[in-house]
Amino acid sequence: MLIHPWDQATREEWRDHLVRHDFGQLVTAGHVDGYPVVVPTHFLYGGADTVELHLARPNPVWRALEQDPHVVLALTDDYVYVEAAWNADAGSDPDLGVPTSYYTAVQLHGTAEVVDDAQAKAAILGRQLAHFEPPGSTRRTPSTELESDRRLLPGIRGLVVHLESVRAKQKYGGNKTVEHRREIAARLAERHGPLDAAARDQLLRRSRDA
Repeated sequence: MLIHPWDQATREEWRDHLVRHDFGQLVTAGHVDGYPVVVPTHFLYGGADTVELHLARPNPVWRALEQDPHVVLALTDDYVYVEAAWNADAGSDPDLGVPTSYYTAVQLHGTAEVVDDAQAKAAILGRQLAHFEPPGSTRRTPSTELESDRRLLPGIRGLVVHLESVRAKQKYGGNKTVEHRREIAARLAERHGPLDAAARDQLLRRSRDA
């Protein structure tokens, strides 16, 4: 992933992003049938240097991890298309403008540890449920003491990714003037597409911090 200096996300920015965004794609270094395995998955980032998740036992990801435990957990969020005329610099012909994309991308590089111990898997599930279930959820904490959980646990494997490096990018017009970025923010508010509000918030925040 190309990261220009003006698009580089700080450690504070990408850590805050992971608190609010908890779905990504796990990409393996090991191959199955000649290709990396790519698994869409929820995950739990607890603010330390690890990420936890679980996947079904038949998932081909385990075969890939046997070859090579290195993985990348990749997220792309708050993305929008910036129209050509919007992106044209002041004084240039908007009919010849060059469109672009705005987005946040975080790529977590690490080594995967497979978790098969029943109690350890139940603990991972418990932490995930505490994060994902809504307030007032009646779902009991997973436990090997519960017969239904004890029967289900063999069907999954836990995964802990020990993070080694992070590449994080927030591409929101950092090479444009603050005035131009505010104009684009106004355009996004007017268009009001599915992710325009989220991208606009990122754009204005980074403009204030510029």
